[in-house]
Amino acid sequence: MARESAEAPAVFARAATADHRAALERTGVTDLHAILTIARGSSDAAASVLAYEFMRETGLPMTSLPPSVFSLGEGVRMDGTLALLISQSGASDDLVRSARGARAKGGKVVAITNAPASAVEAEADATLPIDAGEERAVPATKTVIGSVGAGMALLAALVPAYAARATASAETLQNIKLDHPESARLQAILLRAQHVYVIGRDTGFGAAQEVALKLKECCALHAEAYSASEVLHGPLQLVSRQLTVILLDTEAGEVQESLDTAEQRFTEKRADVIRLRPSDVGALDLTPAAAAAALLAMIYPVVLATAVALGHDPDAPDTLSKVTRTT
Repeated sequence: MARESAEAPAVFARAATADHRAALERTGVTDLHAILTIARGSSDAAASVLAYEFMRETGLPMTSLPPSVFSLGEGVRMDGTLALLISQSGASDDLVRSARGARAKGGKVVAITNAPASAVEAEADATLPIDAGEERAVPATKTVIGSVGAGMALLAALVPAYAARATASAETLQNIKLDHPESARLQAILLRAQHVYVIGRDTGFGAAQEVALKLKECCALHAEAYSASEVLHGPLQLVSRQLTVILLDTEAGEVQESLDTAEQRFTEKRADVIRLRPSDVGALDLTPAAAAAALLAMIYPVVLATAVALGHDPDAPDTLSKVTRTT
């Protein structure tokens, strides 16, 4: 996990600058009305990051569709819809059925995967390779960040004006310093944590979902992800118990007020609060999706160190396997 998370910025840079215009043309997609993402686990968190970026840039609705709609049910109409499947392995039965079902219902399917010639790829109209190389640790790191990069490259094919910003962000992220100045403090907070809220807004919420998942699967810590706009509607009450709060700040101007409010409220209630920003490691002027990827790149090493300090093996958690086969 240490080696693979260290490779993540370079994987992101390659994925985010790939030219997918020909792949998009192969789908034959025209008169696009909506984009639906289909994924599970860390891939679904990456899809959440991408959804905010795509909606802002394209003006199209984009949201997550449960794979069970196709794997257990009869599916939904997909005319005028692009289905974006994200799966590092491309092997889960429910995603294979979803790709097949989406096409049968009139949708166009693009898959983001890291495994060449996977079962999902065989059912897709086009595949965007993450090209991260083998990922041996059970917790996905470089493939998650690479999935965000691949999605940004797809967005650049849909919206050519976005391409320059994606490229600039890739160059910045490729040179990011992963040693966050607050790493030691964050690890100390996590080592005494009992309950953790990971809070973000916009693309930062997708990053929060991924960080909460990693804290559960690597560190066996109870962690929940919330949008900064939702966490004050009830979940704030849990601050009456010992609560740790990690705020993921993508530094987009429109999210500052809600993050500031959440930070103030949790600090007043004496929670352990830490706020992380890409600029903490000198990463400036990133697109919101790239900023979310940068936050993940900074936090993965801390999750790893915390897991080891707690006596866990983050490369092979007891209850997890690299490929999760669900229906």
